[in-house]
Amino acid sequence: MKCIKGGIIVLPKAAVEGKAVLYDEKILGIVDEKDIPSDAEIICAEGCYVAPGLVDVHIHGYMNEDASDGKVEGIRKMAEGVLKNGVTTFLPTTMTVSMDEINTALDICRSLKEESKSWKGAYIAGVNAEGPFINASKKGAQAEEHIKSPDADWVIKNSDIIKLVTIAPETEGGYEAIKKIRENSDVRVSVGHTDATFEEANKAFECGADHVTHLFNAQTALHHRKPGVVGAGLASDAYAELIADTFHVHPGLFSLVAKCKGDKLVLITDCTRAGGMPDGEYSLGGQPIFLKGIQCLLADGTIAGSVLKLNEAVRNVLNNTDLCVAEVVAAASLNPANSIGMGDTKGSLEAGKDADIIIADKNFEIKKTIIQGEVRYEA
Repeated sequence: MKCIKGGIIVLPKAAVEGKAVLYDEKILGIVDEKDIPSDAEIICAEGCYVAPGLVDVHIHGYMNEDASDGKVEGIRKMAEGVLKNGVTTFLPTTMTVSMDEINTALDICRSLKEESKSWKGAYIAGVNAEGPFINASKKGAQAEEHIKSPDADWVIKNSDIIKLVTIAPETEGGYEAIKKIRENSDVRVSVGHTDATFEEANKAFECGADHVTHLFNAQTALHHRKPGVVGAGLASDAYAELIADTFHVHPGLFSLVAKCKGDKLVLITDCTRAGGMPDGEYSLGGQPIFLKGIQCLLADGTIAGSVLKLNEAVRNVLNNTDLCVAEVVAAASLNPANSIGMGDTKGSLEAGKDADIIIADKNFEIKKTIIQGEVRYEA
């Protein structure tokens, strides 16, 4: 048995002190420090947060690697690299490239998923297919020549590895595809890269979509007479992804989104291969992208993903809202885990769940990342 004591333990609804986390491969429980078993192997987290491992359901790349490259070593490098950001579970995220490239990426992740339960990196829970079923008018940095009409049969065929798929519902066959996917698989459908109206977005939710891809970005904006996808996303019970890098979305909106969404707020990175790399030129879906500071852009100035780290997203929301640490950490752990149907094993320090734990300082810099009870990263 192992034990972490001395820190501020971040639980789903509150952060507590004077307690300790007991665990082996699973969380065994939270006890008073005076009740720590004498034979426990102790880690001291004095002055730090002890929190659940973070869950990134939307990350394209990191450390000059990209999920759409379809390379085993690239996925391994991503999985190991995100540990220092506190990520213990992630969905490598494809984009609008050729179907051959997407299928190769799915096969690579499929082949690595079981191994990732015990390797040196974060666990691969599945794949997020962000494209090619999008609207060209809201393609953002995605390649228009590879955009396709929604193909429910393809999604269902690959539902063993796809956890989440983005669909622009207003495109030909969109609503039918959403219904068919939800009726025949456990794949969650996200409304995104879409020109849908408020009414069309709500129809997508009625058909079974329960997620909005990077709220505010690449979708119809909120207007008081035309609420758009943003309005529908805020008003509905759907999960809403938020890229909280302070560039994609103004930090003044973080509180509004949190108040509207509550436990349906999902912090993501939407990180590209430029993440963790110096300023310069990289590529995204075969297109050159240019990184300067926190801005990742195409040559024409179009936003092209981010270089955000998930622990930075937590810090940015903490620094720009009056939310408590438990609420913000949940938005990067329990909420995303729930959004892909994994909240029973991931996302919080509740007894019986996987012992995926992070120790972070007050600035949310990661000191230790633990997966299934084993230290995988230490600063």
